[in-house]
Amino acid sequence: MQDDIPAYGLWSLVILNSAIFIFFAFTFFKPTTTRDWRSFGAFSAFIVALFTEMYGFPLTIYLLSGWLQTRYPEINWFSHDAGHLLEELFGWRTNPHFGPFHILSFIFIGGGFVIISAGWKVLYEAQRRHTLATTGIYARVRHPQYIGFVLVMFGFLLQWPTLLTLAMFPVLVFMYWRLARREEQEVLAEHGEAYARYMREVPAFFPRLSAREPTRAGR
Repeated sequence: MQDDIPAYGLWSLVILNSAIFIFFAFTFFKPTTTRDWRSFGAFSAFIVALFTEMYGFPLTIYLLSGWLQTRYPEINWFSHDAGHLLEELFGWRTNPHFGPFHILSFIFIGGGFVIISAGWKVLYEAQRRHTLATTGIYARVRHPQYIGFVLVMFGFLLQWPTLLTLAMFPVLVFMYWRLARREEQEVLAEHGEAYARYMREVPAFFPRLSAREPTRAGR
């Protein structure tokens, strides 16, 4: 059943939830370079935009309210539950927090943070030893932390899609792709053939079904 009480204008929840998830991402990613901070800042902007619509001002609901109310007149679109648009549009009429899209979103979000953390651990050890990261998740993909951020953002889109975050998502994916390419050029200039060999052995973003340990690699 839909909650008849409007659930927006809760700016303290916007600030609290944004701070929690941004800090959570920070502890997994641990940005150090300018490039790290740029990618982390873009992710943080996505999170703030998400929670602003989730608890603050439902811009997407306002813009689509005419069509939504005409198509689904039985739903109070300004209740919190109705903000789970995919659950509502696909006819999940019980608690959306237990709906398929919401559960799937947790899988993507949790998996994304796990990948970010796994990538950081390998990278930190490689940097501490002044070598190239070649083991663990870096044996499967060259840019696990960017993959992790994309998975987290996609998970949030499944849970609470908005027009603003839908517009931001492809832009951020393209930005991470460009950052990854620029990063590779810098590592190639520094490590030469060792990194070139790693690039030939390990895909950038989509892992092969079976992984092999490269001889040398880098972030």
